[in-house]
Amino acid sequence: MIIQENMQLMEKLSILGNAAKFDVSCSSSGVEKHNNGAGIGNSKACGICHSFSADGRCISLLKILYTNECIFDCRYCINRSSNDVVRTSFTPEEVCTLTIEFYRRNYIEGLFLSSGILHSPDYTMSQLVETVRLLRTKYHFGGYIHLKAIPGASGDLIEAAGWYADRMSVNLELPTAEGLKNLAPHKSRKAILTPMRQIRNGIYHNSGRPLISAVNDSPSAYISGSSFNSDENLNSATRKPDTGTVSDITAGKITHQKNLPSARSKKLFVPAGQSTQMIIGATPESDYHIMTVAEALYDKYNLKRVYYSAFVNVNHDDTLPVQSDNSDVPLLREHRLYQADWLMRFYGFKSCELLSQERPNFNVLLDPKCDWALRHLEHFPVEINRADYYTLLRVPGIGVNSAKRIVRARRQSKLDFSDIKKMGVVLKRALYFITCQGRMMYNTPIEENYITNNLIGSDWKKTYDIAHHNSYRQLSLFDDFNVSTDTAASIIKAEQS
Repeated sequence: MIIQENMQLMEKLSILGNAAKFDVSCSSSGVEKHNNGAGIGNSKACGICHSFSADGRCISLLKILYTNECIFDCRYCINRSSNDVVRTSFTPEEVCTLTIEFYRRNYIEGLFLSSGILHSPDYTMSQLVETVRLLRTKYHFGGYIHLKAIPGASGDLIEAAGWYADRMSVNLELPTAEGLKNLAPHKSRKAILTPMRQIRNGIYHNSGRPLISAVNDSPSAYISGSSFNSDENLNSATRKPDTGTVSDITAGKITHQKNLPSARSKKLFVPAGQSTQMIIGATPESDYHIMTVAEALYDKYNLKRVYYSAFVNVNHDDTLPVQSDNSDVPLLREHRLYQADWLMRFYGFKSCELLSQERPNFNVLLDPKCDWALRHLEHFPVEINRADYYTLLRVPGIGVNSAKRIVRARRQSKLDFSDIKKMGVVLKRALYFITCQGRMMYNTPIEENYITNNLIGSDWKKTYDIAHHNSYRQLSLFDDFNVSTDTAASIIKAEQS
């Protein structure tokens, strides 16, 4: 292990920014918070100013690791303890300086901060808490902060972080505890689910809603033969701080008290909710297994998002799937999982409707909604002027917004194909499944093979581009501005002088 003690800030940024690119569970939306006039930065409910690469990775946040040093040896991780890579760490002040300086230059509008495990989970979490505390109290930063919770860290530290961060996330890493045991033996499902439940209960408590019962609280209840560890008897209920203080733990020892937002203040506990991430393709779980786990996490832990990260064999480990080149990275599978996840969160689908044990994986040639519709042609065609909102949502080519527009507009007059096209309906998909005023757009047979051939013919180019990496790539911090790290360093140095 090569550890650099004296390293320039921009050198650290280059290393720790690059090391963070495989963590995809960052989202910049979900909370609105205005500054009090004494600081800088605001966070809007519609999300901070951001852009996404085509695979859904957010690139608007300053996305870094606090340290790439790690005491764990996860086989899939580039920062595992056995890898001979250059190691470095920020200090809390350095992270604050980077965040504020990049924010002032309008490069970013928020911070995504994760970390390797330095010394111990408690020590690492205390450093992350200190960083966000300084940003909020010393630098009066009112922008968006997404903070990683470190599994195994003290509940007091998790709670302290929740009062400063807008969103927190605990990575599930792999869909099953068996996969976690094989590839990340230093981690356990119990250590991951404990802070996840604490954050969930803290959000409920802070909002005045009753805490969710811990009975049958593990996603294992949803999976036959799952190897999730049981942690039902864990005491995960969090609380608002009564005194406005919490113990700051350094190197595993309680040393002093740090000020926290008072329980009587308007501060909210993790107002943008929590998310998690699963690595896809490192272990042999089916799409059905993965979606069932995601559905259980949404139901039991009230997650805002589950992120799916296509596995990349960066370590070329013999125990991991072989990838001869970039085309072997399961990006198309990741794309299908995101589409199905969207259907579950916004379209009313259940995982058992999209897949089953007999049909455990998604069709790579068709999106999950089209695939479901083709397997249930008995529900079609749907009459646009009479179908209820939830029936319209199940029609390929009709989204949430276009379904709402249709329901509103048809109160005034009968709708035709030209009308719904103006409302955002994608007719090249929808025309096989709808009628307007009792007639179809064309004389189209409601027959699976015919419709499938036409849908695949219109979408094959997009599918090919995704599978062969022609549509997107992982972006670095400076890609949007067409500057190198050396150029950025010179800009910052010139403006400081």
